[in-house]
Amino acid sequence: MLGVIVFAHGSRDPQWRAPVDAVARRVAERAPGTLACTAYLELTEPDLPTAARELVRAGATRIRVLPLFFGMGKHAREDLPRLVDALRQEHMGLSVELMPTAGEDPQLIDLLATQALKEGA
Repeated sequence: MLGVIVFAHGSRDPQWRAPVDAVARRVAERAPGTLACTAYLELTEPDLPTAARELVRAGATRIRVLPLFFGMGKHAREDLPRLVDALRQEHMGLSVELMPTAGEDPQLIDLLATQALKEGA
């Protein structure tokens, strides 16, 4: 069973996480057999190891991590790969896939350009 972790930076403001939660909900809606949750680098719970453990307990046999970062900064380039490597060590039989950052997806770039040009937005 696939588990998807929507991963973001985190914030002390509880309203900040609403769009991140919305992405995880949409994943679950679009693929009902998929387990989906959120995880955060800092300032917000759960962290990545906790989210992965919860997915494994729920039956995930593979995990895909979607980083909601727009660019390939230090967190995406260094911190997140280190965290994913630690997950692979903790869960030896688990397939863990780290996806490219959301901002690297040409479809998202097109969607944002469309949004910026939308009349009456």
